[in-house]
Amino acid sequence: MANQQEILNKAEDVADQILRHSKHFLPHVARLCLISTFLEDGIRMWFQWNEQRDYIDSTWGCGWVLSCTFVLLNLVGQLGGCIMVLARQKVDIACGILFGIIFLQTMAYSILWDLRFLMRNLALTGGVILLLAESRAEGKSLFAGLPSTGENKSKTYMQLSGRILLVLMFITIIHIELHFFSLVQNLFSGVLMVLVTIGYKTKLSALVLVVYLSSLNLYYNQFWMIPDYKPMRDFLKYDFFQTMSVVGGLLLIVALGPGGVSMDEHKKKW
Repeated sequence: MANQQEILNKAEDVADQILRHSKHFLPHVARLCLISTFLEDGIRMWFQWNEQRDYIDSTWGCGWVLSCTFVLLNLVGQLGGCIMVLARQKVDIACGILFGIIFLQTMAYSILWDLRFLMRNLALTGGVILLLAESRAEGKSLFAGLPSTGENKSKTYMQLSGRILLVLMFITIIHIELHFFSLVQNLFSGVLMVLVTIGYKTKLSALVLVVYLSSLNLYYNQFWMIPDYKPMRDFLKYDFFQTMSVVGGLLLIVALGPGGVSMDEHKKKW
């Protein structure tokens, strides 16, 4: 037991060293990863305008005008929201736009009835919530010299809900197979999911999940290996960039910490 605690302490020390050396650029990398799926989808709307318009028209029978309006909203909303986030301008408005895009696509593409895609969209929502929480933290730091009225409750609960929603991504990659490697993989990811959710050893757990999820993403979603004319390329690209966005959310947890509603925070008061 003592050896296990020693190994855990060494792992936390390594994680702290990584964070100290990356604290100046880690939030920027996290934001870029988080908005990558919106950026890719907005660009795809431009290059696949006709296909997207025809799909919406044939699915909903809404006509050419409404179909074009849907594609235009997705294109402008996603690219505009991404630019605002990266430029750190009106981030709360940008997050509102991205929330709207997630809701619009969930309805338009009938994601609501596909549990796997619904969980991925909820995980993406969790990432945007964390992005909003980070912008609140930045806004608060501008007035650091003024008296504080106490802990920012809204930011705290945004961090909690963001953590909970993010781990839904991992439920979609669990495979119920009676193979030793599959069982170990599911157990490993399950333990890390619980740790991030309850906020225990949060930065270390989230950092391990970043490495783990990035490795799975590069292994399973190699869309660049598929020819352009095959539909599978678009499916893998979609999965790849959605996973990148969840990785960005996890990196924000690493950068920001778990927030007030977490075991890590309560341990400081013991």
